[in-house]
Amino acid sequence: MVVDSFISRKIKFKGNIAAVATAVSFFVIIVAVAVSSGFRHSIRDGVAAMTGDIRITPYVSGGQDPVPMPRHLPSEDKILAIPGVVEIVPVVSRAGIVKNGEIVHGVIVKGTPDQVGGDGLAVSIPHRLAEITGLQAGEDLTTYFVGEKVRARKFHITAEHRDIIETDDNLLVYARLEDMQRLNGWDSTSVSQLEVKVKNASPKVLKDIEAHIGYILSTSPDEDENGLYVISSARSYPQIFDWLGLLDVNVLIVLILMTLVAGFNMISGLLVMLLRDIPLIGTLKALGMQDRAIGRLFVRIGAEAVLKGMLIGNALAFLFCLIQGTTHLIKLDPANYFVSFVPVHLPFWGILGADIAAFAGIVLLMWLPALSISKIDPAETVKAD
Repeated sequence: MVVDSFISRKIKFKGNIAAVATAVSFFVIIVAVAVSSGFRHSIRDGVAAMTGDIRITPYVSGGQDPVPMPRHLPSEDKILAIPGVVEIVPVVSRAGIVKNGEIVHGVIVKGTPDQVGGDGLAVSIPHRLAEITGLQAGEDLTTYFVGEKVRARKFHITAEHRDIIETDDNLLVYARLEDMQRLNGWDSTSVSQLEVKVKNASPKVLKDIEAHIGYILSTSPDEDENGLYVISSARSYPQIFDWLGLLDVNVLIVLILMTLVAGFNMISGLLVMLLRDIPLIGTLKALGMQDRAIGRLFVRIGAEAVLKGMLIGNALAFLFCLIQGTTHLIKLDPANYFVSFVPVHLPFWGILGADIAAFAGIVLLMWLPALSISKIDPAETVKAD
């Protein structure tokens, strides 16, 4: 190993184009991982903000009037003890109709704790509703709630927001929890649903926790809990989570393609080295070095070039992610991508795994030209002075 180290320091890798291609490949790989992770976090967090990761609602329906349920369940401690569960958020939501002049549109008004700032009957309206009605922050929003009797409320718009899903038939207006409780004639112990927040959950984890909560409630001795229904966001919006799954597949394809591109470029660079250093290879063989040891020597030289390209590619990718994360330079159409810009997130283990997998794949590919060393005859290559 001391001889290998000494010789490798004397031989320099000359494949500059191959080294640049390796850096570009690692740049593309890390950016792909960061963008995929960014979409996953942004969209999952957006869906969770709208509906919660897991919702607990009453089975029965009260027609046009919402059905109350307890704000605090007897099994609340058991639910919070489930690994991954962060908190349980009380929610009061109710369908309403907003009117501004001749424009009338249906909405869902959702009251949660600490959701909206400002004084009085304050609300935050979705961007799409602002486009439809022409209303904006600072103006009033007249909303009618239909039940056994029609209730009208004049809310003050304090903010405008964007939801992940802003279809015309699913517009969420955010209000205060206590305002919606008073609207329904409920006290502070009654809500229309509970939203369970889960930390960094995949669709499988969400479905597992959903099943666990469902089991806890169905086996509870309390009759009120037996009449509750549990559903996760993964089941409510399967199309979104399927789309995120396709993103992960795309990242895997990018990882394989970029590894092959960098690997074949390094193969060409290594072949140039082998052709250039045939006399050296013959001399090393004449001195008794085995073919495998010589091959390991050249692969080691190539691996050092790959490592340098990996570090440069990672540094450029991190710089790109920093710029995109702070400036949102690259925009997207929310109608097609759910978000208005390319989101980026740098998962440490995901990036480390991608780097290791790509590095190992490229090094393995470099053994292909190293196998040709066994065909070099030292008697024909060593030149006498």
